[in-house]
Amino acid sequence: ALHQLYYDPNIENKNLAQKWLMQAQVSPQAWHFSWLLLNMDKVPEIQYFGASALHIKISRYWNDIPADQYESLKSQLFTHITRFASGSKIVLTRLCVALASLALSMMPEAWPCAVADMVRMFQAEDSNVDGRARCLALLELLTVLPEEFQTSRLPQYRKGQVRSVLAQECGSVFPLLEQLLQQQDSPGFIKQKVLKCFSSWVQLEIPLMDCENLIQAAFTSLQDPELFDTAVEAVVNAISQPDAQRYVNTLLKLIPPVLGLQEQLRQAVQSGDMETSHGICRIAVALGENHSRALLDQVEHWQSFLALVNMIMFCTGIPGHYPVNETTSSLTLTFWYTLQDDILSFEPDKQAVYQQVYRPVYFQLVDVLLHKAQFPSDEEYGFWSSDEKEQFRIYRVDISDTLMYVYEMLGAELLSSLYDKLGRLLTNTEQPSTWQHTEALLYGFQSIAETIDVNYSDVVPGLIGLIPRISISNVQLADTVMFTIGALSEWLADHPVMINNVLPLVLQALGNPELSISSVSTLKKICRECKYDLPPYAANIVAVSQEVLMKQIHKTSQCMWLMQALGFLLSALQVEEILKNLHSLITPYIQQLEKLADETPNPSNKLAIIHILGLLSNLFTTLDISHHDDDHESTEVKKLPVQQGPNPVVVVLQQVFQLIQKVLSKWLNDAQVVESVCAIFEKSVKTLLDDFAPMVPQLCEMLGQMYSTIPQASAIDLTRQLVHIFAHEPAHFPPIKALFLLVTSVTLTLFQQGPRDHPDIVDSFMQLLAQALKRKPDLFLCSNLDVKAVFQCGVLSLKFPEAPTVKASCGFFTELLPRCGEIAPVGQVVHENGKVLLQAVLEGVGGQASRSLMDHFAEILFALNKHCFSYLSIWIKEAMQQDGFPSARISPEQKETFSQQILSRERVNKRRVKEMVKEFTLLCRGLHGTEYTADY
Repeated sequence: ALHQLYYDPNIENKNLAQKWLMQAQVSPQAWHFSWLLLNMDKVPEIQYFGASALHIKISRYWNDIPADQYESLKSQLFTHITRFASGSKIVLTRLCVALASLALSMMPEAWPCAVADMVRMFQAEDSNVDGRARCLALLELLTVLPEEFQTSRLPQYRKGQVRSVLAQECGSVFPLLEQLLQQQDSPGFIKQKVLKCFSSWVQLEIPLMDCENLIQAAFTSLQDPELFDTAVEAVVNAISQPDAQRYVNTLLKLIPPVLGLQEQLRQAVQSGDMETSHGICRIAVALGENHSRALLDQVEHWQSFLALVNMIMFCTGIPGHYPVNETTSSLTLTFWYTLQDDILSFEPDKQAVYQQVYRPVYFQLVDVLLHKAQFPSDEEYGFWSSDEKEQFRIYRVDISDTLMYVYEMLGAELLSSLYDKLGRLLTNTEQPSTWQHTEALLYGFQSIAETIDVNYSDVVPGLIGLIPRISISNVQLADTVMFTIGALSEWLADHPVMINNVLPLVLQALGNPELSISSVSTLKKICRECKYDLPPYAANIVAVSQEVLMKQIHKTSQCMWLMQALGFLLSALQVEEILKNLHSLITPYIQQLEKLADETPNPSNKLAIIHILGLLSNLFTTLDISHHDDDHESTEVKKLPVQQGPNPVVVVLQQVFQLIQKVLSKWLNDAQVVESVCAIFEKSVKTLLDDFAPMVPQLCEMLGQMYSTIPQASAIDLTRQLVHIFAHEPAHFPPIKALFLLVTSVTLTLFQQGPRDHPDIVDSFMQLLAQALKRKPDLFLCSNLDVKAVFQCGVLSLKFPEAPTVKASCGFFTELLPRCGEIAPVGQVVHENGKVLLQAVLEGVGGQASRSLMDHFAEILFALNKHCFSYLSIWIKEAMQQDGFPSARISPEQKETFSQQILSRERVNKRRVKEMVKEFTLLCRGLHGTEYTADY
């Protein structure tokens, strides 16, 4: 089987072998064959499998091993490790992991001084194996021991017990490691192994002062290029352990050696040695970030901590462009967050002192970050790969987030300083600045204005005045100008006289495909925030937008955003103005659609149809003359007179209704086209609400015809939307009721033919039924609604493999069961068929359904309990009497306990019912008490 796994070219044979081997590894015979596979005449791959099988048996099946065999197992493992000390490295590691697992399970009772024993065993003279090989084997064993502890499956109480035993045993390990590091004749590879071993042990929360000598030795090792990486790892791990902050004196002793690395750091930067500068930076950041609070508290040592902060500042501003010439600066950003949080968490007096020291540092940080955010020269940027450009984009977003955070510390003064710098740059005629410099300052401004309310800032008017003076020579700068204007759109709404300063720039940019995202999103923001001040510019905005749409300058998603922008813009005009603009905007598309409707369906005209339908639905998403979405402040100030007559959207929809029907008739088979048609109406209904009423009769008729011909989920979703909005409107509800009954009867027929191929339709249908019960329960009183058939469909849906469908079915029953009392047909069906529902729920809990759905099943049990208690107590008894139900893994006693729990007093507590179901499903699946359930 192993030969097949490693050497057979046929992938199916490999998979079969792997499956068989995995079963073999956990079989009782593994105890026997593992040792045979470890024979010295086998190849390493086969020996490795033997060692792995041993580890699996020891770590997962510890309880199968009789206590009187512990000792022989231990000595066999020691023998094999010694034998492999100069053999295959991968097999040696696996054997060490197996012995480590054994030691963890035996500590402390069955093997009191395990670690000291290991050290002693390997230090004993053994003439067959040379000293270095023995030393390496011991170091390997000591390194994997804490690692195996971190991933072990020990129960929680044992974990704590073993951790403290191991922490005490470091007394047997650290002196040995120190000795090996200090010996002159220790070869490099031994020292490397020692540092790795130390790295592994510090993660056991060993007191920092016990690690002091080894940390100092690791600092010394940083001078040796061969040991540098491993020494960095060791120092960082030691400093970063959460427990370290208790040892403030040791932390203070660590600042001088960290500061002592500055010369090595400068040389590395000068010679372009990125690995070394990266490693040193990691050490400085680990000390600063993990312990800034503890070190700030040592007021008398403020200068040495400030020196560390300045060293980290050097790392933030390290020369070169990220990520091409350096990758270090990004490591430092979280440090600045942490330091600021810690300073701002002091009481006012202490905070004032620290603000005095650190405000200048943070102003310097802003300069450094904006310098790092600058684009390289156009020529250099041209050579960057797309991956490097993307990393740089993400890096700039991180800088932007940091600047936004720093605003909390520096406040309005930060904006003033950015504005002054930008003003000096743009007005200095002697020294023309680079576009990169201008762009970075604007980017800083945009970062802050995007999330922080700058309405009270006195520098924004000046900034809006400066923007038109920027000579825009390239795409990156133009993008940032656009995004900055977008970030100031709320400010413009409060200062409408300034709109004309920037709007022409935005409209001009719309014609440039390279500025597609920034110009369209900025126009959308301005139209959303400033719509009541835009009527004077509306004609111009519509004309420019129409032109770019016709020229097809933008990709699909930007076209959709542009339509949303126009929807916001038109919402603030008078009705006749809206209709006039809509006419000119939509007519070209309607003509195109008429042409497409006559063509024979094919893939390319399908895309064109979906595009046009998408444009219409995005326009209708935001075109809202009743101003449902306005916030109250602006509506009070600028409320328009109430509109008379039909809503413009309804007027347009009625004009194009027949055309849409014509398109549908040809594309009824195509779910995407049907979805796009439904989206137009769904978006319009959501925006218009009651104003949509005139459209209800013809839409219901169309949906009925559509759904009867070819059922599609999107038609049910739109029906659900109509039920939701018009449920309480006696005048408009009759056609919706007729549609609801039609959809129900068509779907019931679909269930008779076999619904398995349509999980999406079943999902949407269940959601429709739940919505009907919620908003208009008396729909279930209709004589021509077959409540029993609907109930049975719900039970069937609970057994679908698709989780969303099952969730929707649970939602239906959670709405249905509370109606047992008030709606006679529902009560009757539940009392006659409830046992079938309970059976399906218990099957799901028993293991048929995904574990993520258990809370939803628990909701059904909770509702049954609350509304059909007397029936439930009989049903659950009968169901649980079936052998092997709901799972063969469950004993009659466990079933009895669960039934009693469900019927107990605690049944009124929904949270407890959910806990009972979770507990029971784990028992049914044989997972109770395993590591799978730790996070469940």
